[in-house]
Amino acid sequence: MKSIILREIKSFFGSPIGYLVIAIFLISNGLFLWVFEGDYNILNTGYADLTPFFTLTPWILIFLIPAVTMRSFSDERKQGTLELLLTKPLSIWEIVNGKFLGSFFLIILAIIPTFIYVKVISSLGLPEGNIDMGSTIGSYFGLLFLIASYSAIGIFTSTLSENQIVAFIIAVFLCFLFYFGFEGLASLVPGQSNIISAFGMQDHFKSMSRGVIDTRDVIYFLSISVLFLSFTVYQLKSFKA
Repeated sequence: MKSIILREIKSFFGSPIGYLVIAIFLISNGLFLWVFEGDYNILNTGYADLTPFFTLTPWILIFLIPAVTMRSFSDERKQGTLELLLTKPLSIWEIVNGKFLGSFFLIILAIIPTFIYVKVISSLGLPEGNIDMGSTIGSYFGLLFLIASYSAIGIFTSTLSENQIVAFIIAVFLCFLFYFGFEGLASLVPGQSNIISAFGMQDHFKSMSRGVIDTRDVIYFLSISVLFLSFTVYQLKSFKA
């Protein structure tokens, strides 16, 4: 599996893809948080916290992660190398996990530079250092689980078509559905809103962003990741058969 992970990371940084993903993520966040006027501008909120960042980032990742994962198996199928990959002395689970972790680590590399925001916000607080670290740490943990879920969805959709654009569109749709779809549906059914929204990622991400790591939220995100990785394995087994 280690060889698959290294192969994925090398392929990302052996082409402009890896650098482009990190640059787009950091620049788009930087512009919305510090330059553009609007609800996401931290300087305009009057509060020394990273709530705008953690509100905006899941939406950016809905498009960014599918752009990273869309080539995982779509490209293998298009190039005719999928059959060769499946004949390697690795289980299908090891191949899938290798692809998944390669994409996951790339997005983590894009997240790491945002830690500087914590230092900047802390220095802007009155008094200096007045920042809710519990909420900030919880939100970063929530992002890790959200990235894992998005990546698992993207890896799965990359098995559905040889066309990377098709895989990208399906992944964006599923990520949007699981992040906001249930929340939107809950607003249409007031009596059952809590039950319906509990099926969506946004509800669990918001819960973790409060600084409390609830096992129910962790289990939810892990279940989504394992579910879609299982779908991926099933799909690949159908190709192997």
